[in-house]
Amino acid sequence: MPNNELNCSIENILIVDDHPLTVEVHKGIISKALKEKKINYLTAITAEKAFNIITEINTNGENLKMVLFDINLPPFKEKNIESGEDLALITRKLFPNCKIIIISMHNDPLWVNRIIKAINPEGFLAKSDVDAKSLAEICSKIEADFFFYSESIKKSNKIIIQQNINWDEHDTKILQYIAEGYKTAHLTRLIPLSLSAIEKRKANIKKQLIFDIGSDKELIEVAKSKGLL
Repeated sequence: MPNNELNCSIENILIVDDHPLTVEVHKGIISKALKEKKINYLTAITAEKAFNIITEINTNGENLKMVLFDINLPPFKEKNIESGEDLALITRKLFPNCKIIIISMHNDPLWVNRIIKAINPEGFLAKSDVDAKSLAEICSKIEADFFFYSESIKKSNKIIIQQNINWDEHDTKILQYIAEGYKTAHLTRLIPLSLSAIEKRKANIKKQLIFDIGSDKELIEVAKSKGLL
């Protein structure tokens, strides 16, 4: 269960990767990016250690501010943890407001879409898309409450989203016009569809992107973050 009486005076950032050198590099990058902040940095190179750190922070009533997960980790069979994906799910459950950043060499569309639906990470990065400089900038953005998906991840997720709602040029136009400030009721002048058809398409888009919850502004922000605009 999430600990509802967090000691917010302690801000922890956890970096998880099975390569010790990578852990130290990421720690250095993030600490420089967030140098004005007082943060306790924690590291783990195994799923077992990461699990123990996460649960201990929760037990102690401390705050877990951000976690950087490499998906490819040796399993921790005792707790049925097969990868960083399982650790991210546990983290989201215990710390709903924690900023989760997932880094992976994989960008298979179905897998990417599953991760986004299950975890909704604030950051989702393909290793081939980032370097030290960009990682620092990305962490700063995420710390400031922005979502960031790297280009390969956005392209992969776009494929599934468009397949799921039979996406065509009309759906793209609906998003574009809403982003430009047009009201839904006015789109019949711009798109050769009835108002009911436009509203149905818009509802399907909202269901896929923001789970039916949120304003048009939030819809557009998410659409941009996922590479749909």
